[in-house]
Amino acid sequence: MKAHDGMYIGGAWRAAAGHDGIAVVNPVDEQVIAEVPAGTAEDVDAAVRAARAALPGWAATPPAERAAKLAALRERLAARKDEIAETISAELGAPLPFAQAVQAGLPIAVAGSYAELAATYAFEEKVGNSTVHLEPVGVVGAITPWNYPLHQIVNKVAPALAAGCTVVLKPAEDTPLTAQLFAEAVHEAGLPAGVFNLVTGLGPVAGQALAEHEGVDLVSFTGSTAVGKRIGATAGAAVKRVALELGGKSANVILPSADLAKAVAVGVANVMGNSGQTCSAWTRMLVHAGQYDEAVELASAAAAKYTVGDRVGPLVNAKQRERVRGYIEAGVREGARIVAGGADAPLERGYYVAPTVFADVTPDMTIAQEEIFGPVVSIIKYEDEDDALRIANGTVYGLAGAVWAGDEAEAVAFARRMDTGQVDINGGRFNPLAPFGGYKQSGVGRELGVHGLTEYLQTKSLQF
Repeated sequence: MKAHDGMYIGGAWRAAAGHDGIAVVNPVDEQVIAEVPAGTAEDVDAAVRAARAALPGWAATPPAERAAKLAALRERLAARKDEIAETISAELGAPLPFAQAVQAGLPIAVAGSYAELAATYAFEEKVGNSTVHLEPVGVVGAITPWNYPLHQIVNKVAPALAAGCTVVLKPAEDTPLTAQLFAEAVHEAGLPAGVFNLVTGLGPVAGQALAEHEGVDLVSFTGSTAVGKRIGATAGAAVKRVALELGGKSANVILPSADLAKAVAVGVANVMGNSGQTCSAWTRMLVHAGQYDEAVELASAAAAKYTVGDRVGPLVNAKQRERVRGYIEAGVREGARIVAGGADAPLERGYYVAPTVFADVTPDMTIAQEEIFGPVVSIIKYEDEDDALRIANGTVYGLAGAVWAGDEAEAVAFARRMDTGQVDINGGRFNPLAPFGGYKQSGVGRELGVHGLTEYLQTKSLQF
């Protein structure tokens, strides 16, 4: 696939400072499809300088004009939806229907929501004898993951631009082509030079340089909790703001009164989407002891419907595939029972792992505590609601979850006791306007909607 051989800095594509490149590999056939430049600290510095130069003008731009530019960006993304989906399918391996509906469709909707919000949000209010101004934080360093490449870019860039911030983006090295398409859309939408800048590169080099740069006022990162801790420590030393969307080990709690067949089927589907490479996936299915055997049979049958290479794509790279296989092997060693799938390679080529379901999982097992990031469901038995709550809250994470019950009020009452940032009730739909983010080691801050916008604002009060 065609790729730019430079960085998008200051409104134009320019040569990278170094000569090293990053190969982009299609996970389906393990073939190199493109190469992008590996950015250096020098590239990051140039991008930050461009963002700082553009900041005063963009911050002073009336919100209605910023909204118009975001609306134009949304239109350019929509016009290239098919190209975006094909690119994500090629560099991530996502099946094309999923790439079109979710990977491309969802971020287009989010971009539109911020165009509307920028035009209607009250950036100033009266509080007694004070006028309170909400102003842009400044230059944002956005570091995004590979699992939802465009969605995570839009989740950070759109609210930052709506707030009046300028941005330097460092996308994941596995999916840089999507980021380049986004930069092209920004250019076509006519945003002022330097308002958005793109540096491709490796995390330990370009990502670290961006997080440490003294010209960056806020670092917004989505990725592993381990890396998030390092970024948080770096930002803390400089008293710099951070927004961190990190790992998850979400519980799908099926109460005895629930429609068991539906809850199990939707729960398995939730994990299989994007080949399990979703931080908010409900990877722990909690079932009452009296319904456990039936739930195991239902989950095994449901997983069998997700054919590899058709409904379930590959994992993003060989390292991720081996990581997931390692967790499956650990589950077996610790006494869990495989009832679907397993660690064996399902196809001769491609970074695939078969949809896998574990039974006889105890809450202290590795597969019940650590984020696997693959198509693996662990079914855990509980005795009563207090036991279910203890298990649901019994990890270091708190990103998402689900509760099923015959009575909605019963499910809501349980959900309110869960230590997690988002809970779906009886299969509630994802809402791109609702705040998304976690408790505990799942992160700091929120994305999407009004709450996502306020992450990029700071407060000034004037007393009269």
